[in-house]
Amino acid sequence: MRYISTRGKAPVLNFEEVVLTGLARDGGLYLPESWPQFSEDDIRSLAGKSYAEAAAFLLQPFLGDCIAPADFRAMTEKAYAAFSHKAVVPIRQMAGNDFLMELYHGPTLAFKDVALQLLGLLYDHLLARRGKRVTIIGATSGDTGSAAIEACRGRDAVDIFILHPKGRVSEVQRRQMTTVADANVHNIAIEGDFDDCQAMVKAMFNDHDFRDALAVSAVNSINWARVMAQIVYYFTVGVSLGAPARKISFSVPSGNFGDVYAGYAASRMGLPIAELIVATNRNDILARFFNSGEYRKAGVDPTISPSMDIQVSSNFERFLADLYNRDGAAVSELMAKLDSDGGFSVDRARVNESIFAAGRSDEAETLETIRRTFRETGTLVDPHTAVGLFVGEKCRKDRTIPLVTLSTAHPAKFPDAVEQATGECPELPKHMADLFTREERLAQLPNDIETVKSYIRERARILAQQ
Repeated sequence: MRYISTRGKAPVLNFEEVVLTGLARDGGLYLPESWPQFSEDDIRSLAGKSYAEAAAFLLQPFLGDCIAPADFRAMTEKAYAAFSHKAVVPIRQMAGNDFLMELYHGPTLAFKDVALQLLGLLYDHLLARRGKRVTIIGATSGDTGSAAIEACRGRDAVDIFILHPKGRVSEVQRRQMTTVADANVHNIAIEGDFDDCQAMVKAMFNDHDFRDALAVSAVNSINWARVMAQIVYYFTVGVSLGAPARKISFSVPSGNFGDVYAGYAASRMGLPIAELIVATNRNDILARFFNSGEYRKAGVDPTISPSMDIQVSSNFERFLADLYNRDGAAVSELMAKLDSDGGFSVDRARVNESIFAAGRSDEAETLETIRRTFRETGTLVDPHTAVGLFVGEKCRKDRTIPLVTLSTAHPAKFPDAVEQATGECPELPKHMADLFTREERLAQLPNDIETVKSYIRERARILAQQ
């Protein structure tokens, strides 16, 4: 398996190189040169397999000959043994043909655990083989940071620096990051929004001297392995609901487009998906694009679903690459327009050929969905899941096709919004019961890249060893 950049000018890499590289050196994102194909018999064979078995089967083609199948199978077993539910990603029936995919049974109670528990083990394996260390730098709108820290904490070959927008993540999300005491973990609160944090991380990747000196790598979904691991649950849930004999639709709360892009990848690999519904909050750049063909930035408006408070969706560039038949020059031109003009337009014919639909949910609609879901089913859902439920109901085209909404976080990660809507305060699981009494450790820095780079240089152990 070979990997190419969305912008067409970076070196072609294998899987090992892609994991350790993250962002391509031409500023683009890596994606597979071609999609592995699974037949209907292959998909049917997933029935009865454990989640770890399914992951090993579905993901091995992406690895090429970089990791032996037995070694990779051991990694998937170890990664998913950390989940509190035996199914890893169970589904819950909400109505006759409506389902929730529960993605929050991992250590940090969010869907990012599904990929990052595996990514941490991939780093261990690849770095041990090379006898090297890396400096991981990432930005989070709430959940990636805690999941990445949990996957990388205490690892001798890794230092991890996570940037989050000061005051724009929930208290639970922040404390899940800042109460981790391991010496290789560094939390940085940036005076800005998530797009500021993400732009800073990309700028550090594009500073090749800085990047090379610190062996910078990524845990954000700019790293292909993050998206790759998320493909699995579309297949496992799809099979449990009748695929490949029937089509399945999914409603995906989305800000950075990584989770829904994994669903798109699953469809390209052979899973019969009828619709992928992109559900956004009032920061609705993605919904506007799929309904108009116009991708244009606006200001980021803080909401009760903060992980989606994003206007520049990293993984959207991977989707553009396929819309433009892997034409790197065309993608580069569009991304340059995004930087210079704040947006661009895509021919609606290109967009309409896809399986996507999209919509948005405002704050009142999100709270009412939390309230109604609890009243009708007895299930508490977090605000991001509520956005998915509301938009899925509004945008689905065929009610005879099962609709699965991705429940991306445990409701206890957003207790204020859930209690406001229902009067019920969701409790944290036992392993987090003392979260609010743990000591926090973080740095608060201005929205200035040189200040942040200096902070990282002073603490990255790789420089001390050179």
